[in-house]
Amino acid sequence: MDARPAAKIPGAAAAQREDSSVMADMDAFREAVTAWAAGGPGEPARELAARGHVAAAVLLEGRSDAAAVDALAARRGRDLSTEGVCVLPMGGAMSVGRFAGLLGPTGLGLRLTGLCDAAERPYYARAFERAGEPRPRFHVCDADLEDELIRALGVPRVREVVEAEGESRPLQTFLRQPAQQGRTAQHQLRRFLGTTAGRKIRYGRVLVEALDPDRVPAPLGDLLDDLLGGRRDG
Repeated sequence: MDARPAAKIPGAAAAQREDSSVMADMDAFREAVTAWAAGGPGEPARELAARGHVAAAVLLEGRSDAAAVDALAARRGRDLSTEGVCVLPMGGAMSVGRFAGLLGPTGLGLRLTGLCDAAERPYYARAFERAGEPRPRFHVCDADLEDELIRALGVPRVREVVEAEGESRPLQTFLRQPAQQGRTAQHQLRRFLGTTAGRKIRYGRVLVEALDPDRVPAPLGDLLDDLLGGRRDG
């Protein structure tokens, strides 16, 4: 029996190296744009965009939204970075005008899309229009993305996910607080997700991973359909 290891496929190895390079460029581009929006130089972002790896930008309020978008893309077998899509958490919806101006048609010329809460719709609409986006296309959650995910999964399933994450005791402690009495179970869970640093980011991913394919919230699913050409398989 020949116990020699199978030879590596040169083409596959080259493709993997190329994907890694593209993802590194996208990470660098995201950091460069964030620094640019904060008042730094724009040349690093321009140089990275000019390499041809960035075609679109998804403007999101925070990192929990980015975790959810990336998780759904992964479920559909796609990597947005290697497809030229920059998923960009802005650190707050009030920054959308600045980022849209830098990245959209009046700036780097990228196609813009995004995901926002209902209260933020006017800010996004105004920012995309001022940035010269010919067909402003962004997707709106009724309250926020966490609320959309809780409604899609249902309260019992979300509690199962929290238990699987080892947080049953923190949840029960939270629910006994006087401020939570009289609130709906959905509202309580939504508040719980935002009580500890990093928790919203983690649950942005795990709640998406727990969804049935036909229960993806419309704003999140429609965003991915736009980016991935209408594919609906998970």
